[in-house]
Amino acid sequence: MKKIFICWLAVSAVVMLVIPWAAATFVKGDAGMAVCFLLFFAINPIYSVAIGSFAGKDMKRLWSLPVISAVLFLCGTWIFFDMGETAFILYAAVYLVLGIVAMLISMCIRKKVQG
Repeated sequence: MKKIFICWLAVSAVVMLVIPWAAATFVKGDAGMAVCFLLFFAINPIYSVAIGSFAGKDMKRLWSLPVISAVLFLCGTWIFFDMGETAFILYAAVYLVLGIVAMLISMCIRKKVQG
């Protein structure tokens, strides 16, 4: 279980830190704005739901994955875009809610199937 947790942390670091860094560093102008929209409205929400769904399989041990993912997003955007921008707090909160809701749904489905 510890290996899986570390693997998910590594994937979270890539999705929430490395991809925003690459977008801020290598993509300029209007294309950079398109990449940011893709990140904020597609990739990050889908990843938040995926990590929440996985965490619902063993909520006692993995409940922190959606929280860590949202915190990494906030750190990454503040480092690579604009430090202290309050809009990113809203995005992180939405990603956290998506992850928690997916985790709870996954947990309920797992209990219903098992019991």
